[in-house]
Amino acid sequence: MPDEQIIIIGAGPCGLAAAIELQAAGFAPLIIEKRNVVHSISQYPTYMHFFSTPANLEIADIPFTTASEKPSRLEALNYYRTVALRRNVRIHAYESVSAVEPQAEGGFVLRSSDRYGEARQYRAQAVIVATGYFDHPNVLGIPGEDMDKVTHFFREAHPYTGMNVAIIGGSNSAIDAALELERVGASVTVVYRGETYSPSIKPWVRPIFEGLVGKGRIGIRFASRVVAIGPRTVTIEHAGDREELANDFVLALTGFHPDRAFLNATGVSMEDEGYPTFNDETMESNVPGVYLAGVVASRHQANEIFIESGRFHGRKIAAHLIQNGIIRAGS
Repeated sequence: MPDEQIIIIGAGPCGLAAAIELQAAGFAPLIIEKRNVVHSISQYPTYMHFFSTPANLEIADIPFTTASEKPSRLEALNYYRTVALRRNVRIHAYESVSAVEPQAEGGFVLRSSDRYGEARQYRAQAVIVATGYFDHPNVLGIPGEDMDKVTHFFREAHPYTGMNVAIIGGSNSAIDAALELERVGASVTVVYRGETYSPSIKPWVRPIFEGLVGKGRIGIRFASRVVAIGPRTVTIEHAGDREELANDFVLALTGFHPDRAFLNATGVSMEDEGYPTFNDETMESNVPGVYLAGVVASRHQANEIFIESGRFHGRKIAAHLIQNGIIRAGS
């Protein structure tokens, strides 16, 4: 069973940033990632551009240069992949951690399996959970949600050309998807529980969207919710009344949440709002030696902006480990 100082679960931007901060402090962390490096970004819409500037997404003091003011998904994938390679971050990709077990004598045993199903075990003195949200969408709990026509992820508009598409949600992801779908000739209806447009919509996007709604090129149902999904229809409820619309596909862009079952099994408690317990100053959870980094510690819906602050969590963790002598750098 390999002995490690620190194991980081998750190779997203904040997991990478934490690893590099720990390297700079003299530690030798190992990242275990169940898919590919920065998997969450690879799940973003193909032609997406970030709201943040390149400088606010940089890690490891390596400049993030882009062709335009807002970096694209492809540029971000290239940047984070390059940073991981240049800094020689140790990463076990396509390996899934199933359990983190505190030991009576201190430290943890981690159990995992690789892509071939082979079981592995590790010992670690400290564990950093940087798993993000994107594998755990918020489900609606309505009839028909498990149909193949329903997805919680939007990649690109082309497959929906000429189709009737219902988008559930009113955030930036929903609005951006609606605009792309309209451009390729889809018939789009946005179903949003809010009374009016979300204040989080990007200010340069909202007028364009409102204009298309005003022209009848995009439909929107405020203060509404989808209550059932059928093979060829969706049923929308508003103020007690129900409306049935022709439908080919549903994009349920309802947000994501942390893997509560995994965290609870590790001993990490949850606040009443459904987010894990941790110390803002040290990023340590209620389980000594288990830390949180990145979106999993955001206390709100995951979004790209959180990379801006989550990339500094590793610095807090390294300082706490050194200050308290939990692990000696270089040991």
